[in-house]
Formats: sequence, structure tokens, C-alpha cells
Amino acid sequence: MFSSLWNAVLYRPLYNVLIFLVAVLPGQSVGLAIIVLTFLVKLVLYPLSGKSIRAQQAMRELEPELRKIRETHKDDKQLQAKKTMELYKERKVTPFSGCLPIVIQIPVIIALYWIFWKGLSIQPELLYGFVSAPATLDLHFLMFDLSAKSVVLAISAGFTQYLQTDISLGKQPLPPKSEPGKASFQEDFARSMQLQMRYIFPVLISFFAYSLPSAVALYWTTSNILGIGQEFLLRRKRSS
Repeated sequence: MFSSLWNAVLYRPLYNVLIFLVAVLPGQSVGLAIIVLTFLVKLVLYPLSGKSIRAQQAMRELEPELRKIRETHKDDKQLQAKKTMELYKERKVTPFSGCLPIVIQIPVIIALYWIFWKGLSIQPELLYGFVSAPATLDLHFLMFDLSAKSVVLAISAGFTQYLQTDISLGKQPLPPKSEPGKASFQEDFARSMQLQMRYIFPVLISFFAYSLPSAVALYWTTSNILGIGQEFLLRRKRSS
């Protein structure tokens, strides 16, 4: 049942969109089709990712008040947590909403892996009636074979992920380390999450991308670059 649902909802539609794009784009370029596909996915997720970026900006603006709460109630961690949650609720901020667009894209990444892991090929039984199969599939994009691994694209995926996270978090300081014997789960968790999102996650993305066909790394790199552009666009709108 799950397999049928996966094929009907994600794998087959994504496969058909990709084949359609290859057929209509110049040179039947799979790489160009992946870039256009990434743009379309970003367009669909634009309202959600825009909301996430605005939430991250709101979190940065709240930092002085959060610091004041930590200093005022440093001896009462329970009250500190309560005041923090009240501030989030008052300003309608969801602390970890910035992770949501990444989580939502994971099924797309998995579907792309299944499409490319044995090499992209024309499967007539999967095509919708209105999708015409291209005469050829050009799996070479620039200097990359999109059906094989690529250390360059894997590093690009991790590096652009780091840039996007760094721009998103900005100069937001790390929550201070708890004093010995006064450990705060909330502060320690927030500190750990920020360190992992900024430094560890991009490294994991590079390793993950290198273990997969470079088509997936191309998708992730393009997605990050578009995300950076969206971040600057929304910041400009917010400041104007």
C-alpha cells in the first residue's frame, strides 16, 4: 500500500515532470531539466519557505529580549522557559520553523535518488498519456555525469547549505553555555541545534550527496542557491 501511494503521489509525478522537461528543453539536457524542476519545487514551496524565512528574521529580532529574559531569570529556569514561550506566542514565532522546508524536500530527494540510482531511462509504462518520451537523454551537464558520483557537486551542495544557513541565522549569537550545576535543557538544546545546523549539517549533506548520483547533488545545490536568493529578496521587501 505504501509503495503504491509513494509511486502515485511522488515518484511517478516527479519522473513524468522530469521526462517532460527533458523533452521540451534544448538538447534533451537532464541537468537543465533538474535545474528547472528545482525552480518549480521552490515555486510550489514559496509560501512555506517565505514564512520560514520571516520566522528566522523574527527570531533574530527577538534575540535582545530573549537575552534579557535569560539574564533576568537566570536562577529560575522554569520561569525562564515560561517567559520565553510566552514571548514566542506573543510575537507568533515558531522557533524551529526554519527546518520545515528542508524536511519537506527530503521526499523529493529520495524520489530523485530512486529515479537516478540505476541510471535515468525511458520507462513507457510510467509515462502519463500526455507526456512524450524524448528521443535521447543527455546525462552530461557541464563536466559532470549526472548518473555517477561527483565530489565537486557534493562539496557544492554542502557549501551552499552552509551559506544558506549562515545567511539565515545571521549574526545571531549562540545561547551561552550553562553554568556547572545549572544546566538548562532549553539553552543547551538551542545551542546544540544552532551549532549542528550551521556547521555539522552542511558536512553531512556533502557526505550524503557524494553517496548518491550527482543529479541529486545538482538538485540540492540549485535549491540552496535559489533559497539564498529568496532570503535576500524577502529581506529587501521587509526593509523597504
